[in-house]
Amino acid sequence: MMRLWKLRRLVVLAMLSCSACLADERELGRNLVSNGAFEAVENGGPQGWAAHTWGGSGRFTRVAGGRGGGHCLLIESEDGGDLSWETFVPVTPRTTYRMAGWIKTENLVPSSGRGALLNVHGHVAGRTGFVAGTRDWTRMEAYVYSGAREQMHVNCLFGGWGVATGRAWFDDISLQEIAVEDALPSVTIEAERVGEPISEYVYGQFIEHLGRCIYGGIWAEMLDDRKFFFPVGDASSPWKSIGGRDAIAMERAGSFVGEQTPLIRRPDETTPERGIVQRGLGLRAGQMYVGHVWLRAAAEPCAVDVSLVWGTGRGDRRIVRIKQVPQQYTRFPLHFPIAGDADSGQFEIVVRAGGGCYVGTASLMPADNVHGLRADTLRVLTELNAPIYRWPGGNFVSGYDWRDGIGDRDRRPPRKNPAWQGIEPNDFGLDEFIRFCRAVGAEPLVVVNTGFGDAHSAAQEVEYANGDASTPMGAWRAASGRTEPYGVVWWGVGNEMYGGWQLGHMKLEHYVLKHNQVVEKMRQVDPTIKTIAVGNLGEWSQGMLQGSPQHMDLISEHFYCGEQTDVVEHVAQIPAAVRAKAEGHRRYRESLSELAGKDIRIALDEWNYWYGPHIYGELGTRYFLKDALGIAAGLHEIFRSTDTIAMAQYAQTVNVIGCVKTTKTDAAFATTGLVLQLYRQRFGEHPVAVDGDWAAFNLDVAAAWTADRTALTIGVVNPHERPFELVLNVTGATLSEAGRLWLLTGDDPRSYNMPGHPPRVAIKESPVASAEKLVVPPFSVSLFLLPAQPESAGAPAPPSANRD
Repeated sequence: MMRLWKLRRLVVLAMLSCSACLADERELGRNLVSNGAFEAVENGGPQGWAAHTWGGSGRFTRVAGGRGGGHCLLIESEDGGDLSWETFVPVTPRTTYRMAGWIKTENLVPSSGRGALLNVHGHVAGRTGFVAGTRDWTRMEAYVYSGAREQMHVNCLFGGWGVATGRAWFDDISLQEIAVEDALPSVTIEAERVGEPISEYVYGQFIEHLGRCIYGGIWAEMLDDRKFFFPVGDASSPWKSIGGRDAIAMERAGSFVGEQTPLIRRPDETTPERGIVQRGLGLRAGQMYVGHVWLRAAAEPCAVDVSLVWGTGRGDRRIVRIKQVPQQYTRFPLHFPIAGDADSGQFEIVVRAGGGCYVGTASLMPADNVHGLRADTLRVLTELNAPIYRWPGGNFVSGYDWRDGIGDRDRRPPRKNPAWQGIEPNDFGLDEFIRFCRAVGAEPLVVVNTGFGDAHSAAQEVEYANGDASTPMGAWRAASGRTEPYGVVWWGVGNEMYGGWQLGHMKLEHYVLKHNQVVEKMRQVDPTIKTIAVGNLGEWSQGMLQGSPQHMDLISEHFYCGEQTDVVEHVAQIPAAVRAKAEGHRRYRESLSELAGKDIRIALDEWNYWYGPHIYGELGTRYFLKDALGIAAGLHEIFRSTDTIAMAQYAQTVNVIGCVKTTKTDAAFATTGLVLQLYRQRFGEHPVAVDGDWAAFNLDVAAAWTADRTALTIGVVNPHERPFELVLNVTGATLSEAGRLWLLTGDDPRSYNMPGHPPRVAIKESPVASAEKLVVPPFSVSLFLLPAQPESAGAPAPPSANRD
């Protein structure tokens, strides 16, 4: 049923009343397509049109038998083709057009393609629905916003982003400007037409060992490279020596953890102070900082001062004096009450007397940390209230050995991050991830390594998480402090294994075998787990669905969008990408015999914008108001696709293309985080059909009943610099007079929030006195809650009764 809503939105707008509908002929400009009926001929072909082969092969002809008895264009392919008749049409920038035409098909079978349709090449949302099979003349239309374009590349498309076989005829193609300035968009909420419930899992999040997502974002550790992967004084090391270059030696024999341990040499008369220092720490007055340091005297007991420094004055430091360090590694606790602010504080370890001293490792955290998690970040993530988190990757997982993250954190080996920059200290492993999920009230989704990893390791990880304490891995877990199994239900089986950038990448036919083997081993340990396979719309997803349907519960899809200069087009990218994924998997359900009787839905477990400078560390992009509008529109498309999308993880949560940003001392929602929080908290659970001509205005509207069906929630995204009033009609329910509005807006689409500063973009709540019109400001996301009662004769039906 949900699929019909979208088709109806595209093809029946012309049937709406003249007072609200822009598709009425009196509201349309002249047809800008030259020779749209194909009666004019030049050099033996249709004047102004050219054949184009995007892929495969086929035949292009102008034939008699058009819709009105004249001529039309024909495309046919026996072996499979992605083909089009194309023309270029001059247009006015930032103007809305209606593209329309008629299509007839005979035995048109899409394989990797969509079918027959009209589209504007390079336009993320500029295409009609598609026709396949054998159909008589069918009118197709779509509204297309020109953005910055001065011409549109219009295609009568056969196949479409893939190939098809069969025949398709095209006739009476038009592109007409529509007047929008003085018209009122209409929204019809059909409250009696209820779709499948929106899964709470679509509000999920994804965290990876990359940049400042975990370390410097979620995890409270303040010291970089605390296990000395790099030699002290090295250009890559955050540690510098005190007392000259020869004050420190890096010893490999008998290292405390990893491959080397720094030795602070004995001070002498010429250099009475030798040690190591890390600068650049963020400190706040009144905060207590805690930690520890592992020390061992080299040849004889020594005295060591460990200091936290926030200024240049003699009193701008707190010192923990360790009067006697023995000749075996000993853990010394640290407590530092701080009396001043610093953005470049210092942590020092200095030998004052006696012999030299080895520094095994050190740790420093704010005292308000929660099991090692940053309290400020945790507060924001608790407000976000994501129901499920995917971890640990991402590209990272394909080179990650989960065993490195188990046991005493100080003894876990540091590694070079296998996929990204920097060092992986392995302080945040499986146990810490589970504790994190419980702290924010979320369910864990653990991804296993199918890159450099193997089935045996994946099965052992399942046993560690879910096995009884009597099993080998369960006993290891118990020794780490957790006797009871974690009961992890969701498991991702690899990440983006279709890509050449992925460690362990292999051909599809080989990976299908590996995937199946891994899942079989995992299920032998725990048959109750649910698995998510690696997908990528096209050959890879199709091959996985054909080769592994018994070895997956969901199949993953990923996408990222860049920046478009025009706000309307920038926003439209996200819902267009969601729609493409959903439509592709609907085609698989219809065409793949291996899916008969199965319900394998999409886990859209990486989706977001990705562009701009890295302000918050590696891939730490900034998000603007216009990005929030796009994420809201993407959620709307997910709500319209509950028949195919069961789960979604916004990527990534903190700093790294994240919806939450942090500095050294503060955490705050980015604009995209505000939208995710708002919809998670306020939007309904039972989506309902939405009709009207709002799409012609490049608005995006979605609606749903609340869980108890006492109110309708309506989300409206307005990407324009002008406000709109939407005429609201509701069928199947009676609205009460009063309601509530949650509004996210601003006068500049490039407004953004910064941690530690008052927000420039915020959610504001206000009453709604009347629901006859929905008033939406420029550059805004509006979420209306309107109390309503279902009409007795048209109460919402169970979702199963509304499936098409």
